[in-house]
Formats: sequence, structure tokens, C-alpha cells
Amino acid sequence: MFRTEWRVEIPEGVTVSIEGTKVRVSGPLGTLERDFSKTPGVVIELDGRSVVVKAVTKRRKHRANAGTVAAHIRNMVKGVQKPWKYVLRIVYAHFPMKVEVKGDKVVITNLRGAKTPIEVPVVPNTKVEVRGKDIVVTSIDKEAAGIMAGRLETATKLPPEFDPRKFQDGIYIVEKGVWGE
Repeated sequence: MFRTEWRVEIPEGVTVSIEGTKVRVSGPLGTLERDFSKTPGVVIELDGRSVVVKAVTKRRKHRANAGTVAAHIRNMVKGVQKPWKYVLRIVYAHFPMKVEVKGDKVVITNLRGAKTPIEVPVVPNTKVEVRGKDIVVTSIDKEAAGIMAGRLETATKLPPEFDPRKFQDGIYIVEKGVWGE
């Protein structure tokens, strides 16, 4: 009646090792490691060419945690094969905004005519590229790519004193997924 077990298939070229609650996934693009010790009620095991995530009881919380852990492992397996990609669009109508990557920071200048540039630190293990009106964030770690894209979008959030019908300048996420899909 209730689902208490999730399977994540391991494709060729990807290896998974499990030590207690630590999961390490290695593939052609690199290695990801994650510790699920703060996720109660979950048992992670290897079964041939698949990872089995089980809830220790039928309690709703344990089943939800097991499904979440399985989703994280699935994202890790996908990420070491093809990187995760977020595409953000630079939008401005009044003042020409300039975005560039300088070392380990993304610098946004002239946002809504502001004199002070906004500096957003690049999240470790992510790559940020500015391609014309688009910003492409890639990483083998889905969480890191999402955090970086979210930080860029939040850095240009409209303050309450501006009318959102008139001032739509900012950086917005327009696409996300696995590179090439």
C-alpha cells in the first residue's frame, strides 16, 4: 500500500560507494559526495547496479525522507554524466546593465542606474559564463548550480520603493535542467 523502497539505477561508467550514511558518486565529469546522517529513518544499500533507499518504518516522515534521499542520489548520478545547467536572462529597459565574471565574483554594474556595483560570490564547483544577454551557470552538483542561479536572481530583486509595472530590470531564471536535454 505504502511505498517504502526506492531504487536508483547506476548506469555504465558511474560508480557508487556507500559508507554508512555517506554516498559517493563518481563518473566521467567528477565525483560528488553527500552525507545523509541528518536524515532520520533511512537506510541506503547497494544492490548490484542499483542503489536501494529504504524507509525503516511506514511513518510518513521516514517515507518522505527516503524519497528525498533517492532523489538526491538520482541527481548526483545524472550530474556526474552531464552537468546541470541554469540559464538566466539579463533584462533592462531604462539603464544598460552590465554583468561580468571577475575571478570568483559576478559583478553587476549600473542596475537601475545605481552607482555601486553588486558583487555576487561564485558558489564553489560552479562555472558562470556571460553570453550576451544570457548568463549560463553549470555544475555537476544540482544544488550548487541552483544556489548560484538563485543568488544572481535575488541580487537584482526589485526594492519595495520601485513600481514593478514600470521597473522590470533584473536577472531572471528562464531555463534549467541537464545540459543537452
